[in-house]
Amino acid sequence: MVWSLLEPQERCPALRLNFIFFGWNGPNYCDKPTPMNNKDDYKEISENLAFLDDWEDRYRYLIEIGEKLPAISETEKTEENKINGCVSQVWLCSTLNEKDGETHIHFRGDSDALIVKGLVAVLIAYYSGKSAKWIAQNDVGKLFDELGLREHLTSQRSNGLNSMIKSIRALAQSLT
Repeated sequence: MVWSLLEPQERCPALRLNFIFFGWNGPNYCDKPTPMNNKDDYKEISENLAFLDDWEDRYRYLIEIGEKLPAISETEKTEENKINGCVSQVWLCSTLNEKDGETHIHFRGDSDALIVKGLVAVLIAYYSGKSAKWIAQNDVGKLFDELGLREHLTSQRSNGLNSMIKSIRALAQSLT
């Protein structure tokens, strides 16, 4: 695939600062955050992360996708929805629906830490809307390793990420 100069910025808003620095002053794609609800969101996120070579750009990208998460209400920020094992505060809410004879789980989440909120967004893009059976059988942890997401996380963030994944998969396993 051949990239034009504008395509990477369009695909990955985290690159906007680089384009401004080098004199390109196009539209700001970050002005209108949209909820992540497309089944291809994870694929797009993983492609964008793979495209970014610099870890600081990856951090900026994680922050941007975290900002796109729809807010959860204060009443949903309960101990029941809080993920234990995270240094930052992280909440994951789930709703269930039946589709084609299977239970599907939809996730929403939030965190008080910007980068962690981006990690929550990646997990939601990967797992939300999938069947409980599929979630129980698929561990995103290996994909995080392939994308190099864990190698630059602090041990606390990495432990928190593992706690989020375990919590999501434990819910799915309890429903299968």
